[in-house]
Amino acid sequence: MSSLAPPFTLQTATQKVRMAENGWNSRDPERVSLVYTPDSRWRNRAEFITGRAEIVAFLSRKWAKELDYRLIKEIWAHSDDRIAVRFAYEWHDDSGNWFRSYGNENWEFDAQGLMQRRYACINDLPIKAVDRKFHWPLGRRPDDHPGLTDLGL
Repeated sequence: MSSLAPPFTLQTATQKVRMAENGWNSRDPERVSLVYTPDSRWRNRAEFITGRAEIVAFLSRKWAKELDYRLIKEIWAHSDDRIAVRFAYEWHDDSGNWFRSYGNENWEFDAQGLMQRRYACINDLPIKAVDRKFHWPLGRRPDDHPGLTDLGL
């Protein structure tokens, strides 16, 4: 997932965003952690995370709680080694309550294309199951599935 390295163009930054989306939709913490530097630093909501071991632990907890997780990311802006994205994901808890979580992320990459810093702001909106918009089978979002803008999100 980290084969694209800075400096980013709009095309390579957009590819990097889709690669990140695909990785997170795999819900495989070990696989996802490999696109971050060994000492990567995150702020996710109010949680501060450092390094791949903490990333794996965080993502394992996240995907044990956020069931049937499906994510869409969309590029917002980029520079040589930074990408800003907006995203939404749908999930339900173990009581069957559905949520759509909206957020923004700021990413910074090292020269090899590994993410060294990630800052995420996220808000959870309770939704009814009938209001869900992300219906593809678990895993990678199909190429013909609409993105956030197309879905009016």
